[in-house]
Amino acid sequence: MKDRLPNSRFRIFLVVLAVCVATGLVFSHFEQEAAAGRSGATGTLEKLAADSGTATLNLDMPRLGSNSAEMTSLQFGLDKASLFTVLVFNGELRSALPGTFGLTLESKAPAGIFRASQLVIESDPRGTREFTVRDSKSGFAFFQIEGPQISYDAADHSLTIDQGRLILSDEFAAALGRPADKGKVVGDVSIRAAMTPTEITRVVDGEVKSDTMPSVDIPNNGTNPGPDVVIGNLIDIQQFGTTANGQVGIAIGTEACNFGTVDVNWYALPDNDHPVIPQNLYRMSGGGANDQTFEQIGQSQMKHAFQALGGNICNLGCNGHGNTVLGSGCSDPYGAGYNAGPNLGSRAWVNPFTGLYVAGSSNVNNHSGHVHQGPSHRTLVNNVDLEPSLNQGATYIGESQYVTPHEYAWCTANLGQCIAGSGYNTFNNASWRRASVSGNDGTYNFTWSGNTVRGLAGIFAWTGATLVPFVPDPDNDGQGIVAYKVTNPSPGVYHYEYAIFNQNLDRAIQSFALPVGVSVTKSNVGFHAPPQHPGWTFDGTANSQGYSSSPWGMTETQYATLWSSESFAQNPSANAVRWGTLYNIRFDSDREPSAMFATVSFFKTGNPVTVQVQGPSNPQAPWPCTSRRRNGVPLPNCG
Repeated sequence: MKDRLPNSRFRIFLVVLAVCVATGLVFSHFEQEAAAGRSGATGTLEKLAADSGTATLNLDMPRLGSNSAEMTSLQFGLDKASLFTVLVFNGELRSALPGTFGLTLESKAPAGIFRASQLVIESDPRGTREFTVRDSKSGFAFFQIEGPQISYDAADHSLTIDQGRLILSDEFAAALGRPADKGKVVGDVSIRAAMTPTEITRVVDGEVKSDTMPSVDIPNNGTNPGPDVVIGNLIDIQQFGTTANGQVGIAIGTEACNFGTVDVNWYALPDNDHPVIPQNLYRMSGGGANDQTFEQIGQSQMKHAFQALGGNICNLGCNGHGNTVLGSGCSDPYGAGYNAGPNLGSRAWVNPFTGLYVAGSSNVNNHSGHVHQGPSHRTLVNNVDLEPSLNQGATYIGESQYVTPHEYAWCTANLGQCIAGSGYNTFNNASWRRASVSGNDGTYNFTWSGNTVRGLAGIFAWTGATLVPFVPDPDNDGQGIVAYKVTNPSPGVYHYEYAIFNQNLDRAIQSFALPVGVSVTKSNVGFHAPPQHPGWTFDGTANSQGYSSSPWGMTETQYATLWSSESFAQNPSANAVRWGTLYNIRFDSDREPSAMFATVSFFKTGNPVTVQVQGPSNPQAPWPCTSRRRNGVPLPNCG
């Protein structure tokens, strides 16, 4: 029987997170407001994200070349992972930030319209009130939206976008065989969205006094359809062991809550039907406000859950079921001592989207043939990434994620009923919490500095960054996120920082390409990845050799710059971005930022996808889209 934690370990205080002085994107927008004649203002600046809602596209079918003489209304639900955000000052809407509404079609589309596209409505990257309807997979633009009326109701945190004219894009007009019709009005759009505060900044006489990030709780108070595991609390964080080569082992205590209506299977090994629990550590640092970079500095292998208890940490009303199941509304704790192992299995054995074991899974927790050192299999971190004297002002973020096959099995058997991500409860299984570090010379202490932010991966803690999620195959694989931040550290110099995060994509990420060629000067080019665990017998990797730590190479052509690991064919153990890991690419340029589409390519399988980011403006005209690849580099701006 697992030891129960003290009662104080069960407490969750539903208060906002006290964090450092606001910087980055939110505050920069406030500064723009102040520069426009509002300096010395006092009030509350809120950053709010779309949580749920609907979108309606009314299409004039004759203008789209249809024989139908009627308007057609297409109804869409808004994806909860949309990441569309707005700024509100003292209850009044000020700006829509760069972001997207992910759309899920809820009505039948006319034949040929949108085909198999994954539609999004994205705001203009300059933060204006214009939008584009495009395919998130290819970047193909169907319509621009002009003249929308945007309003915000502070009483119920709702956003309304009305009277937006759908303008036929150049690309869609050409695809329809009527290029002369580009710019024609072919319908209208309306959006209703419930907004949730994600960052609240208090300003007095033009100076920031506090910046808080409300805890993001999963809605419905324990009534989400199906089994739905969410980390309700990151309990504690401790060091376990050190090595002579300058690395330590870290473990994070976790307490899972079942926000679903169905008990979650919790069978112990050798049964596969239980959650596995990886842990990660990140560091935010650099720049004048210590938030320029967001790096993963440690990753553990995975703890296998066993024997669920019946707590009520999330105040959902536990149904009392436990042992081989985690009951609906119930919680189950594993302190850091339990999650430290030492017998933690390799992540290579599990598909992170389905939660199922791969071939040879009888060895998922086989530790024969090697000797454990102190940090073995735990969250492996280099001392230099923790030493306070070398990381002054840095903020640390602990994160954990539960991966379970029961959620995937239930959601595939009950299509359309799961609530998170693209229809699967598997998108809300990660939570994060801020921490500070003290100590030195390989002995460190950790202190939490805020409450657990539920249902979101640690990358969401990166202050001022823009996050762009992508789901390449919603029915068969998970999601990744490209986060980016552009700063201007000195006159004429722009710093471009990209974080490529794989939450639960089994296919892994092999490359990242920007449509910026050799004509754009890039200096201080850098790459960062967390330490890999050494190979050990039965670790599930090719020839039990573990994963490579070789930095990604950079290739420049006339049209693009590509960062990549070896391909799967070249090396199955190459340093790809596997599930639960985050890699960084960075450089400086004298070119100011502009909107563009980066290309993310995958390691095991699947076609590349494009994501909208900002990068250095290219003095050359865009390349011709004569093929999908040029000199071996994907062409991100081609449909």
